[in-house]
Amino acid sequence: MKKIILLGVLSILLAPMAGFAQESRQDVSISAISFSMPQTNGNGVQQTATLSGGGLASYRFMLTPRSALEGNYSFTQDSMKFYTSTLNNGRILSRNQEVTGAYVYNLNFKRFNPFAEAGVGAIIFSPLPQAGTNQLSARRSTEVVAMLGAGVAYELSPSWDLRLQYREFVGKAPNYNVGGSAATFKTNAFTFFNYPSLGVAYHF
Repeated sequence: MKKIILLGVLSILLAPMAGFAQESRQDVSISAISFSMPQTNGNGVQQTATLSGGGLASYRFMLTPRSALEGNYSFTQDSMKFYTSTLNNGRILSRNQEVTGAYVYNLNFKRFNPFAEAGVGAIIFSPLPQAGTNQLSARRSTEVVAMLGAGVAYELSPSWDLRLQYREFVGKAPNYNVGGSAATFKTNAFTFFNYPSLGVAYHF
């Protein structure tokens, strides 16, 4: 009798876990993104960036039905512009690559699944020696960033959903080590990097 009762209790306790084990615990997503950065000022340097587009690839692993770990890689390409007391228009065509990791918390409301996330990582700013660059001594600049984001996924089917999200990073503005001296374009100021995105996710 005791064994029967014990088995019954264990069945009740393990039933939710068994159900979760049968569900999809991973997903991959591909999104179109835009990248923008507000005007940043410091050390007599004014820095701006053009609005640009790119792509984002993400992977999520569900720890529980509501919690997940996420890895992200994105790329965009824009033009950074610098103004100083001696330089009226320094331009650097830049390819920007994001590598970040985050914790994601999900909620479920029928087909709508809102989520919030927080994480850390880096953005790699690589100058491109093309027509859009007039500072040929520019070098790659890597900035550590913290990230906060929120969004909503709309379930199209058990395997697919549409994902809309907005992520904002905070970190130092890139200076590209122009002329071998980081002080040339160094604002030494923190700024925000904005990444709205829209894409699709596949669950497996």
